[in-house]
Amino acid sequence: MRLTRRLAAALIAAPLLVPVSAWAADDPAVQTVRDLYAAFSAALKDGPSPLPARVAAVGPAMDKAFDFPAMARIAVGSKWSSFTPEQQAAVTDAFKRSLTVTYANRLARAAGGKFDVTPNVEERGAQRVVPTRVTAADGDDSEVDFVVNANNRIQDVLLNGDVSEIAAQRTALSAPLKAGGADGAVKFLRQRADGMLAAKPTP
Repeated sequence: MRLTRRLAAALIAAPLLVPVSAWAADDPAVQTVRDLYAAFSAALKDGPSPLPARVAAVGPAMDKAFDFPAMARIAVGSKWSSFTPEQQAAVTDAFKRSLTVTYANRLARAAGGKFDVTPNVEERGAQRVVPTRVTAADGDDSEVDFVVNANNRIQDVLLNGDVSEIAAQRTALSAPLKAGGADGAVKFLRQRADGMLAAKPTP
């Protein structure tokens, strides 16, 4: 798998989507994605900074753009309803931190590339899909589509139309949830983020 495809897959099996509306510059769903990409580009303006600095740079934009509570609930699945409100909040916080660190970690490989929002917003019920293209410095590119909900918050990210961030997170959480429930999920998510932050940068 080439560099940009690894990046895009990290930054993220969906039903077939039918485009029904052209891109409008003032579409709030599009603006959500454009604002996120602006933060990504700004974080890489001077090259890939240390991971904690990238987390600090993109964290506020991700918090604004992503519907982390909805994403955490969907990633956990049916067990979510058995969690107490305190457990749900803890899982959501750990999920947000883990995903933010993951995106910031992978951003290093996008230095020198481009993040472009492409035309044609697609609708699927109350959700809209905003297509984008991630281009690496060597010219290799991938399609990365953002699923935006009715509140104009990102609820999933798709690579080339069929690799779902939520599906990947749900798979990763399956064993921790089975072994330890909410506490197991929180422990797994925290350890994953801590592991990335503690890792030595690749020379």
